[in-house]
Amino acid sequence: MKKIMITGALGQIGTELVLKCRSLYGNDNVLATDIREPEPASSLSNGPFEILDVTDRKHMNQLVESFQPDTLMHMAALLSAKAEKNPIFAWDLNMGGLMNALEVAREYDLQFFTPSSIGAFGPSTPKVNTPQVTIQRPTSMYGVNKVAGELLCQYYFEKFNVDTRSVRFPGLISHVKEPGGGTTDYAVDIYFQAVRQGKYTSYIAQDTYMDMMFMDDAIDAIIQLMEADGVKLINRNAYNLSAMSIEPEMVKASIQEYLPDFELSYDVDPQRQAIADSWPNSIDVSCARAEWGFDPKYDLNKMTEVMLEAIKQK
Repeated sequence: MKKIMITGALGQIGTELVLKCRSLYGNDNVLATDIREPEPASSLSNGPFEILDVTDRKHMNQLVESFQPDTLMHMAALLSAKAEKNPIFAWDLNMGGLMNALEVAREYDLQFFTPSSIGAFGPSTPKVNTPQVTIQRPTSMYGVNKVAGELLCQYYFEKFNVDTRSVRFPGLISHVKEPGGGTTDYAVDIYFQAVRQGKYTSYIAQDTYMDMMFMDDAIDAIIQLMEADGVKLINRNAYNLSAMSIEPEMVKASIQEYLPDFELSYDVDPQRQAIADSWPNSIDVSCARAEWGFDPKYDLNKMTEVMLEAIKQK
């Protein structure tokens, strides 16, 4: 990668991905795009930015023609909880945007990345140590989008030789962007509320295990995969990724190491709980480790320390 265009640059992953890529490849070599303007004091003001609706393929083509990237990272998507509330819009944005991005990658011979998710799994998927290749029958629109996206990316690789690469992200935890409508977002909001109020009410029930990862590890994984030797990639669309399998009480105990008076209560959201219950408890990441050296640095306690300190500084 030398010159990168990123869609969905103001999203949870996109914001930090842009900053990391600019630090590695140069500010002027990373074009950030989103459907809305960044805030005037945004951290993305250190490099080029363009408004882009990813359902507008003509405009996407124009930006690629102008910027001349060699890599397209397509991060624009509607997350799980919001997608359930508006499934038709979710399909149009998630699948229409992905199709446009893949067509642009094919036409301009771009290396291509888009994230999948553990949401691509469903109730019939093995829940413990979920294999890389297994049954995928999700029961949410977001999950359906992700399975279709994995297949579509593989189709473009096999049919048109587009260098597509992807990962199945677990819940991602970051202090840079606050929650944005995902099922796993309790594991982000709990840290913000721990600092602000000393307590948190979880919409996810006790003993609900889900895979998680600190955002720094997630961003490093994207770049590591994109820089990996394509010949060695067997499961390129998409690799299971995770750093930890946790439930709310584990997060509470970790926070209490630093904030002993922190309190956790529950008011379960049936919709998001149903989505969480359909996902694995833990997934097997051995293929990512073997094929391109995936190796997350943060466990729960190390992540908690960084999260609380960063939020306090805000």
